[in-house]
Amino acid sequence: MKKYFKGAKGFHFIMLAVAGLINAFGVTVFLSPVSLYDSGVSGTSMMLCQITPDYLSLSVFLILLNLPLFIFGYKKQGALFTIYSVYAVCFYSLGAFLITNVLPMDVSLSSPIAGTDLLLCSVFGGLISGIGSGLTIRFGGAIDGIEVMAVIFAKKIGITVGMFVMMYNLVLYLLIGFLSRSWMLPMYSIMTYYVSLKTVDFIVEGFDRAKSAMIITNRPEQTCRALSETFGTGMTLIEAKGYYSSMEKTVIYLVLNRFQIGKMRNIVKAEDPMAFIAISEVADVFRTNAHEANVGTKPDSEKEKKEAEGEADTDAAHGAGGEN
Repeated sequence: MKKYFKGAKGFHFIMLAVAGLINAFGVTVFLSPVSLYDSGVSGTSMMLCQITPDYLSLSVFLILLNLPLFIFGYKKQGALFTIYSVYAVCFYSLGAFLITNVLPMDVSLSSPIAGTDLLLCSVFGGLISGIGSGLTIRFGGAIDGIEVMAVIFAKKIGITVGMFVMMYNLVLYLLIGFLSRSWMLPMYSIMTYYVSLKTVDFIVEGFDRAKSAMIITNRPEQTCRALSETFGTGMTLIEAKGYYSSMEKTVIYLVLNRFQIGKMRNIVKAEDPMAFIAISEVADVFRTNAHEANVGTKPDSEKEKKEAEGEADTDAAHGAGGEN
């Protein structure tokens, strides 16, 4: 049993429980009362609970539909991911049950907060459920089994994971439109899905993502010196060769925040007006310092030990392409 929980963290369990309850609040307080629908298995559960007997509630369908999917994806995603996901879904189901059946809150005909305003319900329902879903992903799980199925089957049928999820939701909303004989609710549900998707991106990737820059230059020493003096950041140098000119060049790779990009561009152009700069977004930056990287390695000789210590000092001083 211990091997299944290897690497598990208590704080993650706390945050996953909070994420499940947040998701339940967004869905049951804003979406379900006005017959709007979430995406994936959550939206499917909402649809099924409306066309089946009352004892088959949203809480029941969330467990019945998600649990088999997470178990099916166990080998692909691993034990800890499956445990985290099932745990989060259980709190999602519990929260939905408490809000609809226990707490003194009437969510049968309208939202207690937004009334019957479909625009407000769709936007805030998507926002709040997106926060719950994003926190679940951030702390190692997933709150919707369709995401697990997308990872398993998308590549096999030749599409991306995002395309798989979008196709599933498209079919779901078309089915809802035919069953309800109205296209207004599915269209508002698509808005909910969009708001939720963007919120998940912000939660998982961060509001202020870092920027990576690749600078192709003929003057690497002068350019690196100027960048290091200005930003105090580490850089990685990659030897390269021009395709048309066949000239030897150097690629400088470094990570900055978005406020430093303009200044970096000016510095590079001042040192090498012919330099080529490519900038892209970085969702997360992970860095291990030199001391941690050398833990567990034992030099075979005194000479190797001194060389290792010298390399560690150099890496600690200059970084390895990360952001200080």
